[in-house]
Order: sequence, then C-alpha cells, then structure tokens
Amino acid sequence: MGDEEKKEKKKKSKKKAEEDAPAAAAAAPAAPAPSSRPTSQKRRAQRSGSNVFAMFTQHQVQEFKEAFQLIDQDKDGFISKGDIRATFDSLGRLCTEPELDSMVAEAPGPINFTMFLTIFGDRIAGADEEDVIVNAFNMYDEGDGKCKEETLKRALTTWGEKFSQEEVDEALSEAPIDNNGLIDIKKFANILTKGAEEEEGG
Repeated sequence: MGDEEKKEKKKKSKKKAEEDAPAAAAAAPAAPAPSSRPTSQKRRAQRSGSNVFAMFTQHQVQEFKEAFQLIDQDKDGFISKGDIRATFDSLGRLCTEPELDSMVAEAPGPINFTMFLTIFGDRIAGADEEDVIVNAFNMYDEGDGKCKEETLKRALTTWGEKFSQEEVDEALSEAPIDNNGLIDIKKFANILTKGAEEEEGG
C-alpha cells in the first residue's frame, strides 16, 4: 500500500510540474536577458526586413559607400549642393543652380548615407539594368548620346573600385566606338546587358 501511495504522489507532482511549465516559459521572456545577444539578433532581423540595406548585396552597399565618400567633398557625412557642384566640376561638367536644386530636392531630408541608398534604391527598383547603365554613362554624354572613350577610361581607372588598364581594355573591347573615339551609350549598355552577339543580331 505504501508503494502505491508513493507512486501516486510521484504522478501528481510530475503532472503539476508539466502544468506549471508553460506558465514558467511564458514568464521567462519578461525577465531581463543575461546577454545582449538575443536583442542584437532581433534588431538585425528587424533591420533586414524593413531597412533599405536589405535591397542591396554587401558588395553593392560597399560600392555605394565609395561613391558617397567621393561625392561628400567636405567629408561631413552629408551630401550638400556644394558637394554635388564640386563633384561635377571635378568631372569637367558645369551644373546650373536649378539642376543642383532639383538633385538635392529628390531627398526628403538631409542626404546622409542611408538617404543616399534610399534614393538609389527607389530608382533601381523600377528600372531595368540597361536603363541603370545608360543613366550612369549619361554623366559623360558629349551630346547625341555619345561619350568619349578616353573620358570613360579615365573614370574607370580613377574613381570607385578602380579598374586596372587590362580590365578597362577588356571592358571596352566590345564598345561601339566610332572614328572620333566616341562610344554610343545606348548601344554599349545594350551590349553590356544582353551581349554583343544579340546586339549584332538585333
């Protein structure tokens, strides 16, 4: 009889422990976490879901960061109208006040790196790859949708992720260059995105 009572007591205490377990588990998150690791993981997960950084690969973010640093002439962490003017001046292109105002007005607030990424993210999301390349090359447009081969070579070897001379030669080997050393921007963008064979066929 004593053995049966002991077994009954064990069963009751086990059952009570099982019933109490969910309540203990529910109360546990309310207690402060001993380390900050779960919090940082939660923050990281929220950031990647709602943040502009999630739109780009790590490599693309790095390239945008280099571009941002190049444009941020006074190195204050913000791109101002003066920074944009100085950048265009260094490229040998003069910008009018309305053009500069229009560029700055694209941002709803001060242009820090996150805002810079957001502006490009919005543009790239709705554009196809060829349009993105054409828009990038348009900075060097000499008129009639053409840019100088030498200007493009200098840009590729000077700014951002600098190309070696061999890489530049390879990149421009398929470029449609006329007798005046001008590259047809639209055709070149088409070749870069679809391949030379398809361009010749079409």
